[in-house]
Amino acid sequence: MKRYILLMLIVIASCLSGCDRITIDEENESIGIIGSADGPTVIYLGTPKSAHSKPEIVVERITCSSDKDGDGLNDSDDILEGARKDMENKPRYSDGYYDGGYPPDDIGVCTDVIWRAFKNAGYMLKDMVDEDIKNNLELYTRVDGKPDPNIDFRRVKNLCVFFDRYATRLTTEIIPGDIDNLKEWQAGDIVVFDDPMEHIAILSDIRNEDGIPLMIHNSGPHTQENDMLLFWNENLSPITAHYRFPPCDEISE
Repeated sequence: MKRYILLMLIVIASCLSGCDRITIDEENESIGIIGSADGPTVIYLGTPKSAHSKPEIVVERITCSSDKDGDGLNDSDDILEGARKDMENKPRYSDGYYDGGYPPDDIGVCTDVIWRAFKNAGYMLKDMVDEDIKNNLELYTRVDGKPDPNIDFRRVKNLCVFFDRYATRLTTEIIPGDIDNLKEWQAGDIVVFDDPMEHIAILSDIRNEDGIPLMIHNSGPHTQENDMLLFWNENLSPITAHYRFPPCDEISE
């Protein structure tokens, strides 16, 4: 009963704040608030049931052989570890503009999960994106001819241009239970969703019972790891891109 009272209070408060649309995912115990003041938000009232389920589909794990920071951990696992560190830190979802570009450690949006995960692997994504914008300004239409290093690397559309150029682009189709298809969806991969709920996330090495990986992302109230990949794709916004960075030799585990 308390959970449903909380649910109704959130819905009422969200409507008063001017949200455009509310979706409720009863199976995963979550409310998606679309068009709120701080941008798209998904509030979870409980842990997705499949997060702790034993997968019935076993999918081969593939990682990169490269190790940018030389710490003995391959880049795929380093990126995954970095995303989990952001999740453990629980930065609250809040948009903003910051001198120097980087928000405080306790604040973040979906794009902040990405650069923090990359930093853990030795890749300074901000510097890389800023340099590419400087040298290829015409490709970055979101910048509109006016580069701003304080925010450009935190824009989903800018990251898509960068990854289109420097990452391996993979399938955007998800087929539950299809091992050949699911093998393309690996931990550390980056997935991008289109409007109206433009979003970006990193895939987990944990899969649900259908073999679909969970995703690590910040859509509110803070960075989480949950079973939302297929739900988001089918109910909120379609997947428009799926990347693996860096392009690398693959190792099966």
